[in-house]
Formats: sequence, structure tokens, C-alpha cells
Amino acid sequence: MPQEGESFKVTPWKVEGKVDYDRLIEIFGTSRIDDPLRERLRKVLGNDLHPLLSRGIYYSHRDLPWILDQYEKGNPFFLYTGRGPSGDVHLSHLIPFEFCAYLQRKLDVDLWIQITDDEKFLFKRDLSLEDATKLGMENLLDLLAPGFDPRRVHILFDTVSIRTLYPLALEVARRVTYSTARAVFGFSAENNIGSIFYTALQSVPAFLPSRKEGRAVPCLIPCGIDQDPHFRITRDVAEPLGFPKPALVHNLLVPSLLGNGKMSSSSDATEGAIYLKDSPEDVQRKISHGFTGGRATVEEQRRLGATPEVCSVWALWRSRFAEKESEFAEITQDCRSGALMCGECKARLIPRVQKFLEEHQTRREGVRAWVSQTIVDAH
Repeated sequence: MPQEGESFKVTPWKVEGKVDYDRLIEIFGTSRIDDPLRERLRKVLGNDLHPLLSRGIYYSHRDLPWILDQYEKGNPFFLYTGRGPSGDVHLSHLIPFEFCAYLQRKLDVDLWIQITDDEKFLFKRDLSLEDATKLGMENLLDLLAPGFDPRRVHILFDTVSIRTLYPLALEVARRVTYSTARAVFGFSAENNIGSIFYTALQSVPAFLPSRKEGRAVPCLIPCGIDQDPHFRITRDVAEPLGFPKPALVHNLLVPSLLGNGKMSSSSDATEGAIYLKDSPEDVQRKISHGFTGGRATVEEQRRLGATPEVCSVWALWRSRFAEKESEFAEITQDCRSGALMCGECKARLIPRVQKFLEEHQTRREGVRAWVSQTIVDAH
């Protein structure tokens, strides 16, 4: 939703300006994943916390301790995340799916995935429904490549699974007023009526296992912090419908390599994103021109050091490419002290990203055979 008086704007469809993530916690009313909560996660997940947790990329939550309580009591829960297919998949899109794959391996839980081809058709005027659906099918191959147990993955593809989604979406929609939707999302008279209804569909996967099993099944939703507004509505209607409120964990948004906001798949920002289909040459070009936190001259940087927190290259090391904590700490310290120059840092990162994308393509082809079998209502 728009923030009055703020220098940034965050909605599920657009992020503008330099996001103040501390301020966003206050605006959205979420809770920080602090050191005591990370220690509790270590007890549940093991000492080898995923870098997305240990390095603070998953930084905010709603009711995460309650989900851990349920798990420790032996009450099963499930994961839910999704993707709105508006283009090819890039590294930022992969974050919730990598995290879900990690949680599934650690906790042996089901994962529900929603592919919202209808949403992108409603919100992007230049995208046909046919193209959104085709993109969704192709995106799925990328999103499942991190490695899941196919027996425990359930895919809701909105235009394919609508028979399952629609009855429960109607129950949600009857409890959400237009004034609520307008306040949360900033809708105006220019929005089409489909976009106003859409959040009801996005709520359904959080409730569907409870409805199917006839008992309360808790839900944990890993997602970007920009998606939280949808699930505030979901949480508001959960108890009146007889379902537990879904818990959430929110990740930071990977910054654009251009240094102008988040990594995005919009047509004018392709040089700022590393796509999973990028060639080795694409990776070298994009990272070589990436925005950094370096100084104006080499001499000045060696004397004063750089600022890793504003560097798009450091953000890639942080998210997945520094595999060990010791390596990430070394890169961060050498950057800050001036021992590591930006060109050296980029040259070190480029082959790491190229190798990751090469291996990803192999994993992607490995899931092709079973993806269609997991889509609800597909057969």
C-alpha cells in the first residue's frame, strides 16, 4: 500500500524508491526476526541455518513462534508460497522457493504453490491471459528446480484449478469490503473489478488443507515483504471462516544491479536482474556493470573502505553465493576495510553465478516430467 509522507512505496505490484525496511515493519505492523528467535529456529532446524535466515534476509514475521509451537507439539503444518507470472524468473523470484525447499527437507512438510496467471492478466495491461498462462507453466519448471518431494507438492494454477479455488474464494470475498481493499491496496476508480476480487483467490491456499481435512491445519507463508498486504486480509477473515490465521516470514527484496530499487522483470529493468536463463555472457556483462558501494577512486576506497549494505553485488553474495558464513564474513569485512576492490569482488562472483545457472538448468529439466501431475484440477 502507499505510505503517505514516505520516500518509498510498497504494494504487491510495485515497489518504488529506496525501501526503509525498519520503517516498513512499523507501517505493516509485523515483528522482527531477532537473535532469540533465530536461536529458537536453530533448535528446531539445526545449527546449519539457511543463509537466508542467518544473514537476515528473512527478517520479519507474523506468528512464527506459534508455528514453531505447533511443530514442537507434533501438530503438522504446511507451507504456502506462489508466483505471479509476468515474465521470466530471476534470482529474486527464487528466494521463497529455495527457502521452502530447505524447510521441507528439514521438517518434512507439504508445500502448496499458487501460480496466479489471472492476477498478472488483471494488473498488466500489456499481458494477454494466454501469455500469462504459458509463462506460468514455464516459470514452474524454474521454481521447482531447487528440489522438492513431488509427493508433498500441490500446485494451484489459478485458471486451471479454479473449480477448487472458487467456492472458498467466494466465502472470503463476502467478508472483505471494498473499503478494506481500497485502504490496504490503495485502489482507485481506475482499477478493474477483477483486481479488487483477486485477493480473495490468493487467500484460498492458506485455508484449503484445513477445509479438505476437516480440521485446523496451520499454514506458514514465506514471501517477499511486498506481498504482506494480501495476507493481512487473509488473516482478518481466517477466524470468522473457522480457520487458523496463517503465519508469515518475509524476505528483503533483492536490489537491482542498476541500483534503482528491487530486482524486477519489467521490460525496462532487464539489465538489473539476473535471469535463470541468462547466458554466461549475460551474467558477466550485468555484474560487471552492477551498482556498488565503492568510492570514486581506488585510493579513496583503500583508505576509507566501501559500504557493502548499498552494494547490489554484495547483496548477491549475501543471498546465496557465499556458501559458508566464514566466506561471507570475509567478503564483508574486506569490502568495508578497503582490502577488496569492487572489480575484484565482481570478478570473484561472476563464475559463481555462471555455475549456479548452469546447474539450475539441469535441475529444471529434471522436474519437467512430474510438474503437470501435481497441478490441482489439471486432469
